[in-house]
Amino acid sequence: MQIADLAAIAGRRYPARRLTQNVVGGPSPLQASAFAIGMVTLDPDGGQVPWHNQEQEEAYLVLEGEIEMCVGSERRILTAGQAVMIPPREFHQATNVGSTPARLLYCYGPAGEVAHWRQELSGTLPRAGIEAPPLPQGAHPQCTELP
Repeated sequence: MQIADLAAIAGRRYPARRLTQNVVGGPSPLQASAFAIGMVTLDPDGGQVPWHNQEQEEAYLVLEGEIEMCVGSERRILTAGQAVMIPPREFHQATNVGSTPARLLYCYGPAGEVAHWRQELSGTLPRAGIEAPPLPQGAHPQCTELP
């Protein structure tokens, strides 16, 4: 039996002020073809999974904190215990609107690396309202900072 221990997974820091830890998929010892699972920790006051889309469908479950979730033209505040489903190719963004870290469990399928990880690290994310659809009205701006 293989075990992935979240406490032992270093993860990767991103320019938008978050830590992503792959639990199933990516560099994890646990691999699946149908799905990937991981933990995202958004830094307080604006840590973000920036506006992006991907081929996979995805779900986020908020474990701790308060986030602004944008999916397509909708914007909502989610708190611990709430989940959201994101259809394939739908632009979405999650921003920590609280003063403490927000922790999200993600699951997407099928498995594989999502392009926005590479795009964010290289500074080539499609910009909201320019190369990508605009964010919903009132949403926190998309982080497009370079590492």
